[in-house]
Amino acid sequence: MTIVKGPATAKPQVTPGAADGFAELYAAHVHSLTVQLFAYTGDLAVAEDLVHEAFCRALSRWSRVRVHDNPVAWVRLVAWNLARNRWRRLRVAADFLRRQRVQAVEGPGPDRVALAAALAQLPPRQRRAVILYYLADLPIAEIAQQENVAPGTVKSWLHRGRTALASHLRETGKETGDD
Repeated sequence: MTIVKGPATAKPQVTPGAADGFAELYAAHVHSLTVQLFAYTGDLAVAEDLVHEAFCRALSRWSRVRVHDNPVAWVRLVAWNLARNRWRRLRVAADFLRRQRVQAVEGPGPDRVALAAALAQLPPRQRRAVILYYLADLPIAEIAQQENVAPGTVKSWLHRGRTALASHLRETGKETGDD
């Protein structure tokens, strides 16, 4: 599919065939990428927006992206970069809102609430590593490549993340009386 630009008021025209493989890539990976970004952002609508924006960017550069060794990795990296950029922009507002919140909103169940709270307390790099390794089932080497660090660093983030999650979940269990 090629987009042909006409006058400013005209709609783009699409030429069939230029986006060969894009629809299959989208169909095969939109759900898993949305789940990953939802786990990171905690907001399904934001996760969907980030994933769709990443796929839109891939489509606009499809002639270059489709020859990439791993096009879904390219889309995933773009989506995670968009999430990080969003997080940086909203950090000050989110901190202010967190201080203003009187009480936390209950989630669907105590286990999910505890896990979401534990994930939220992890530093961003550890949280991304845990989500990509356990939720997205990515190998350590691919996470290291995406994060632009050595595999040993990812292993360290995973170890520290698991330790912090276990500690937080144990504390949560003691507070609620679950032993």
